[in-house]
Amino acid sequence: MEKQSKVKSRKKLINPVFHLQTKEDDDGYITKDVIKSVRKTGQLNLSGRHLAIVPPKVFKIYDAEDEKDVTIDFSRSPRDDDAWWNINPLTNLDLGSNILTKLPDEIGVFSDLLTLNLQDNNLTGLPKTIANFKKLIKLNLNRNILNQIPVELCTLTELKQFSISHNQLECVPTEFSNLIMLEKLDLSNNSVSNLPPGLGFLIRLNEINLSNNKLREIPPDLVNLRDLLKLDLRNNNIQYLPNMGEMRKLQILYASHNDIEKIPDFQGCQQLQELYFGNNFIKEVPEDFCEHLLHLKTLELRDNQIAKIPDNFCLPHLNKLDLTNNELASVPSCLAQLPHLQTIKLEGNKMKLMRSDVIRGGTTRILRHLREMGREGKENEISPKVTLEEDKFPDRYTMKNGKMLNLAMKKISYIPDKCFSEAKEANVDIVDICKNIFTEVPMGLKSIANNILELNLSQNHLKTIPEWFNEFTKLKYCNLSNNYITNLPDSMKNLTSLRELVISNNRFVSIPTCVYAMAGLEILLANDNSLSHIDVEGLKKLTRLATLDLSNNNVAQVPPELGNLTQVRSLELRGNSFRQPRYAILEQGTDSVLCYLRDRIPR
Repeated sequence: MEKQSKVKSRKKLINPVFHLQTKEDDDGYITKDVIKSVRKTGQLNLSGRHLAIVPPKVFKIYDAEDEKDVTIDFSRSPRDDDAWWNINPLTNLDLGSNILTKLPDEIGVFSDLLTLNLQDNNLTGLPKTIANFKKLIKLNLNRNILNQIPVELCTLTELKQFSISHNQLECVPTEFSNLIMLEKLDLSNNSVSNLPPGLGFLIRLNEINLSNNKLREIPPDLVNLRDLLKLDLRNNNIQYLPNMGEMRKLQILYASHNDIEKIPDFQGCQQLQELYFGNNFIKEVPEDFCEHLLHLKTLELRDNQIAKIPDNFCLPHLNKLDLTNNELASVPSCLAQLPHLQTIKLEGNKMKLMRSDVIRGGTTRILRHLREMGREGKENEISPKVTLEEDKFPDRYTMKNGKMLNLAMKKISYIPDKCFSEAKEANVDIVDICKNIFTEVPMGLKSIANNILELNLSQNHLKTIPEWFNEFTKLKYCNLSNNYITNLPDSMKNLTSLRELVISNNRFVSIPTCVYAMAGLEILLANDNSLSHIDVEGLKKLTRLATLDLSNNNVAQVPPELGNLTQVRSLELRGNSFRQPRYAILEQGTDSVLCYLRDRIPR
């Protein structure tokens, strides 16, 4: 597999030889009104003025006025803005988007500067007097022609934000580790081939951009930055990443377009939400990959050499999965059970168990195909009564810490009473027993029902829901998907706190009547059943309903009155047998579908 070429940005240089302004023109920007404003606010903005030099008059802004202009007026109010006691030192200087090739040494007189913007110029160096900026917090040197970071800059120990992207740097001085207050660092789009040791001592860093350089490795101490939230390593030559587990707060990692062959260990990165490893040479996804990334929302693994995805692949919050251009022959059916998965890309693989038209059909068709595969496999399973050993169930201390009873994917059909009694003592409010082989709802749940906020019974062998289910009086989220349920008990109409109900992938032929009495319902997912009609009158009663998924059912006709449900923000109807609205209308989104339906209501 050939890696995609790494695109380096090119800076358009403006030759100052063609600068048509005179020194007097440049000084002309420093009017009396500007001087007065600077003295009052401490801010001077000279960006985008086509300046080839810093106007000399800038350095005289705080000089005393000529004696001939000075008059003594004892009647002046002490609140006059231009009184000497109201003058503020220059703290914010913006010289960005000019054609400066150098800064004069006099720039160092502004020792009170907090912010200095020099981006988009033609600077080839910086004066040693920048060492005077001891209070500087933010420095922007993006898009210049700098080939080194001067040692004097490394003495600015109050600096919190430093950007020097799109320059010609090849190295970073060892003194850089002196910038102990640094929080944001941007070294992107240079030619840096290695980084000095000591960056790991900059413990306040929360964002680092090293993309588009020539790095072959990252310093081992870099992974010790426990406050780091975002790390960008794109478009380098990195072959190996060390254990990332010490980056406890890391949320986003960009590592695409490198030479990485192995996904690093992420144990400890519990906050990771976005992970990008596209265009590398990765061959496998570790079996324990999902155990450490429970909050991951985006996973990009496109353009690698991955041949297999683990069968236990379960990332409960995953929203986007990109596996384009790998060497996959199949993917596990469990992907279809990821509750938040909205995008999955499989193009460019040699799938044996999935037709190319299904892959081209996009996420909806892929997930439907995987659900069908999962159902077929589940119906062929033998369901003996399987239990865990008593000591394998979570104890009260484990449950108390997370306020959760989690027995997902244990292949069990029975839970001992002791487990429920301890769950009650632990004040558990979340229960997850999905992906097991229960044929009925465990009776022990009744003892803790009045405290449960979230209940996941998906992917079991349930056929009925008991009448006592109405005792989940505080329930806000209920997932009954991927079972064999045909109806719900009328008593469930009392679940007025329920906000989200998932009954997807069951055997309903109509939405149960009790659902229309759940006044607080905001999300109803009833896709992949055998629904034959849409009860608009019932749905009208759900005044808070914002998401309605009726896709992949047997609906032959969509009533135009459905268009009056203007509170619905997301409506899915694809995969049914009706002819109107046509697919092209459905593809335009919810608003277009509802508008289309309203227009067809008889006048």
